[in-house]
Amino acid sequence: MAAEAGPASASDQGASTLPRWDLSALYAGMDDPALQADLSAAAAAAKSFARLYQGRLSSLSGGQLAQAMSEFEEIEEKLGRAGSYASLLFAADSSDASISRFSQSINERLTDISADLLFFGLELNRLDEADLQTKMEDPALARWQPYLRDVRMYRPHQLGDDVEKVLLEKSVTGAQAWCRLFDETIAALRVTVDGQTMPVGDALNRLSDTDRAVRERAGKAVGAVFEGNVRLFALITNTLAKDKSISDGLRHFARPTSSRNLSNMVEDGVVDALVSAVRTDYPRLSHRYYSLKAKWMGLDKLEHWDRNAPLPGCEDRQIPWDEAKTIVQKAYDGFDPRMGKVINTFLTNPWIDVPPAPGKSPGAFAHPTVPSAHPYILLNYHGRIRDVMTLAHELGHGVHQVLAARQGYLMSDTPLTLAETASVFGEMLTFQSLLDGEKDPTRRRLLLAGKVEDMLNTVVRQIAFYEFETRVHDERKKGELLPERIGEIWRSVQTESLGPAFNFTSDYDVFWAYIPHFIHSPFYVYAYAFGDCLVNALYKVFSEGAPGFQDKYIGMLEAGGTLRHKELLAPFGLDASDPGFWRKGLDVISGFIDQLEQD
Repeated sequence: MAAEAGPASASDQGASTLPRWDLSALYAGMDDPALQADLSAAAAAAKSFARLYQGRLSSLSGGQLAQAMSEFEEIEEKLGRAGSYASLLFAADSSDASISRFSQSINERLTDISADLLFFGLELNRLDEADLQTKMEDPALARWQPYLRDVRMYRPHQLGDDVEKVLLEKSVTGAQAWCRLFDETIAALRVTVDGQTMPVGDALNRLSDTDRAVRERAGKAVGAVFEGNVRLFALITNTLAKDKSISDGLRHFARPTSSRNLSNMVEDGVVDALVSAVRTDYPRLSHRYYSLKAKWMGLDKLEHWDRNAPLPGCEDRQIPWDEAKTIVQKAYDGFDPRMGKVINTFLTNPWIDVPPAPGKSPGAFAHPTVPSAHPYILLNYHGRIRDVMTLAHELGHGVHQVLAARQGYLMSDTPLTLAETASVFGEMLTFQSLLDGEKDPTRRRLLLAGKVEDMLNTVVRQIAFYEFETRVHDERKKGELLPERIGEIWRSVQTESLGPAFNFTSDYDVFWAYIPHFIHSPFYVYAYAFGDCLVNALYKVFSEGAPGFQDKYIGMLEAGGTLRHKELLAPFGLDASDPGFWRKGLDVISGFIDQLEQD
C-alpha cells in the first residue's frame, strides 16, 4: 500500500487507454455460479468442521490436529477468495450501488460462515502449553508451528466464546459499516477548482502543480470541501476510536497502539524506539530539508500547498505508462533476474488496475488474494515520477506476495512492519537505477531532492500521523472530540514535524479527514517508517557488497509470516531491537540532505 494519496478520477495520462485489471482469476463476475458454489461449499464445510472438532482439540493427537489445520486452511482460502473478489470490485468503483450492495452481502455471508469457525482459534489458545509441545513432536503438526505461535500470542487478550461470537457477528454493522460510510462519502465528494468540478483526488493531485497559484486554489478548495463535511468525518473518527477503546478495554490492551503492535509481531518498545528516534531527528531531517526548499523556491515561508511542489527547474514531464514499466523492470532485473521475472508477470498480464477513475479507491495497494490465484495491484497513475515510484513500491509488495504464497494461505501473510520491506526496497532499487543513469548534475540534484521528499513523506510524515492518532485516541477516552479539537491536534503535529519553514493556515486543519489509514487500519502508519528505515539499513548492507545478499533477500521474502523480524534480519547482521538500528536508517536520509546542501 502506498504511504499517502487521495482519491482520483480519470483525467490524466489518457486514462481510457490505460489497462484495467481482469478479476476472472478469482471469479467471472458477481453472478458467477462458481462464487455461490464456493460459498455454499465453505458454509457446509464450516458446519461439518465444527461438528467434528469443536470441544475436542485437546484430545486430538499431533497428526489429527495437523489434519484439522489443513481442513481449516482450505475453508479459509475459499472465504479469502470470495472476500478478495468483493473487496477488489469495491475498490475499483465504490460509487456503483450494485457493487456496494454485493460487497456488503459478501461480507455478511463471510461473517456468518466464520462464526462456525470461530471456536478453532479460541480452543487452540486454551490448549495446555506442555500438551501442545507434545503434539508438536509429530512432524505433520510441527509444520504449523509459526501459525500456532502467532495465534497463541493473543491468549492474554482472548474473551469468552459467546462474547467473541457477538463481536464478530456485529462487526458488519459496527466498524465495517463506518468504514464503508467513509469510503462512499470520499468517493462522492466533488471539489471545484478553476471552474472545473472533480473528485478529491484530482484536486489533491493539483497540489503538485508547477504553478503556485494553482496549488493554492486547489489547497483552499479541498479545505473548503472537507470543512463542509468535517462534522461527519469527526463523527466517523470519534465513533471508530470509541469502538476501538471498548474492544481494547475488554481485551486488556495496555494502550491504543498495543493491538496493532501485537498483530505486527513487534514489541511496544521497538516501536517506541522508532518513534523517538524519528521525532528527535525532525530538525536534521524535515526541518533542514524544507528550509532548503523554501530557499530554492525564493520564499520566506512555505504554505501547506507547497509541501509537494515541484522544485524550480524540475521538468513536469509526463511519463507514459509503457516507459514507467520499462524503468521499473530494468531496476528489478538489475538487482536479480529472478525478481525481474516475477515483476514481468504483473506487467504483461491484466493484474494491475492503472488509471484514475471516478469512485476508485484512494492511493495504491497490492492485494495478495489467495495462493491458488495471484495478487492484484491498484494504482491511480498520473504519469509523474512519484507514480513510477508507486509502481515500483506496489510491485515490491507483489513480488513478496508471490514468493510468500508457497507458505500457504494461513502462513503467507506478513506483519505490516515487514510487509513494507520489499515495497520500499523496490523503490530504492528504482531510484538508484534512475540516479545512476542520470549524468546531468542539475537533474541528479532534482532526482535526489525528489527521493528525499518521498522518504520524508514515508518516515517523518507517517510518524507525525502516528502521533496524531495516538493523541486523538488518548483524548477520546475522556469524551468525544469536537472537529476543532481534532484540527488543533493535526496542526500541532504538522508544525512539530515539518518545522519552522511552514506557515500553516486554518484551512489545513481539516486535512486529516481524507487519510484512509486512520479509518481502516488504526496505527498502521508507523509501518511505513519502520519499513523505510529498515530498508535503508538493508540497502546499505547490499551496496557494501555483502556476499550472497540476493539469495538471503529472496529467502526473507519467501518466508512470508513464518519468521519474526529478529530471525529475518539476522542473516544481514541487523537487529531492529538495537537502539542504534534506527539511527542507521535515518542517517541515509540525512546523508542525502547533506549532498543537497553541498550542491
